[in-house]
Amino acid sequence: MSKRIIVDPITRIEGHLRIDVEVDGGKVTKAWSSGQMYRGIETILLGRDPREAWLFTQRFCGVCTTVHAVASVRAVENAVSCEIPLNAQYIRNLILCAHAMHDHIVHFFHLSALDWVDVVDALKADPAATAKLAQSLSPWHRNSVQEFTAVHDRLKGYVERGQLGIFANGYWGHKAMKLSPEVNLLGVSHYLQALDYQRTANKIVTILGGKTPNIQNLAVGGVANAINLDNQSTINMNTLFTIKDLLDEMKGFIKHVYLTDVCAIGAMYPDWLGYGAGVTNYLAVPDLPLDTKGTKFDLPGGTIMNGDLNTFKPINTFEDKYFADNVTEGITHSWYEGDEDKHPYEETTIPNYTDFEDDGKYSWIKSPRFQDEVMQVGPLAQVLAGFKSGHEPTVKHLTWAIELASKVAGIQIQPKHLHSTLGRHLARAVRTAVICDLAQKHWQLLVENIATGDMTTFNKPEFSGHQMGFGFHEAPRGALSHFVVIDNGKISNYQAVVPSTWNAGPRDAKNRPGPYESSLVGNPIADPENPLEVLRTIHSFDPCIACAVHALDVEGNELGSVRTL
Repeated sequence: MSKRIIVDPITRIEGHLRIDVEVDGGKVTKAWSSGQMYRGIETILLGRDPREAWLFTQRFCGVCTTVHAVASVRAVENAVSCEIPLNAQYIRNLILCAHAMHDHIVHFFHLSALDWVDVVDALKADPAATAKLAQSLSPWHRNSVQEFTAVHDRLKGYVERGQLGIFANGYWGHKAMKLSPEVNLLGVSHYLQALDYQRTANKIVTILGGKTPNIQNLAVGGVANAINLDNQSTINMNTLFTIKDLLDEMKGFIKHVYLTDVCAIGAMYPDWLGYGAGVTNYLAVPDLPLDTKGTKFDLPGGTIMNGDLNTFKPINTFEDKYFADNVTEGITHSWYEGDEDKHPYEETTIPNYTDFEDDGKYSWIKSPRFQDEVMQVGPLAQVLAGFKSGHEPTVKHLTWAIELASKVAGIQIQPKHLHSTLGRHLARAVRTAVICDLAQKHWQLLVENIATGDMTTFNKPEFSGHQMGFGFHEAPRGALSHFVVIDNGKISNYQAVVPSTWNAGPRDAKNRPGPYESSLVGNPIADPENPLEVLRTIHSFDPCIACAVHALDVEGNELGSVRTL
């Protein structure tokens, strides 16, 4: 007999997400993904100067601020055919790499690791045995008996005082938890260390962006950073070498802790290589431009259909019509007026709320499609695209990770196993290692370009008549794109098609489920009262719902107020 389970809200994500599943025979048979807020930034932008848009779009979300700023300026630059100075490209690229490293570290350790790591069980661990295990996996200098003993004692103190704090709510003792106490202690220790290293990455964003979240240095046409090697108030050699030191610090943690932990912990749940595949059509966009026109990139992008890498078709430039012409969004099952599929240039966003209707409208999130196909976006899409295109850093780190995971699991893991809940985690860790390598490369490119005497960081955009453009960025959660229509220097339409819209969207007009919904079907549910397995698969996408939706009270009531004193 089937049972309906509702998880609302899904926790350890940004924004409000509701997941409904039907369970029969201990497995999910059907699922619904529902965004529970309405996004209205597009309406706010109408009539505004397009050079201001990036300041507003950063407010889509409290996490993905930088990525929306970059996608927005790229959209406007595309519309007005504005080239970007090399220095500005490299500075943007460094900010994006640092933001991605921060985001991915936070996601694994602080938002999803506790789906697999039993914090309370770590109290049973022997710190010496934990150190021996950790040292067999990597040469990380903090994998010491002293470090693990200190964490063990710290955790014991939390429990004895009844003050678990951030660890208070979890599925501790759940029958789906399978790690040994020593691996659990390893996970908790690295969770705490990761708090330091995500901050290290964010320092880079702050140095170049002025602040974080909500960077201040972007401009349509480049960046506002001045370069003067003789001025302490601008980008100079002290600034650049501070950034280099921070990148070097990140590299060790990413390789020896993050990537290693994902391989080791995932390998101890080998059955989960068979769960969570769902949609195996993939979309990634190229990023980290290497020239002023956006025709050469350090991260490849493209599409893969039906999980077959031989179907890979690249997306090559910021002007690529293969991407520009094939994106649509549907609203058949979304709380907006109408039921049509439209290209973003032609879309409207008119809210029309109803109750949650299983076969009707049930989400504020729209349903994007590419060439009328349901697509999964995210690090898995990018890593598969990079692997197929022979992208050297991706091939290197993915090969290393698969070898380590296979050794720990005692089975030979194949690229086909990446189509899974664990595959998304592995791909994200691989992407983080790739991004770190490329950040160091782009630091060097920036230094070398400055050494030629080039200090340019901005080209002035020109607005006239009717102009249309799109901008994309391979954000931490996947392919992000903004579309803008400009008339006489003012925005007449603006739409953002964001990663969590691609992945979390509801069924479309053909009743095809979105990636979240598809990935849950077939998942085991050991305890319907504690559906940990639902969180495992949904968290593997790194949900961030606020930029797919925004807040609305359908009665028009004030939701809150803020006073500044």
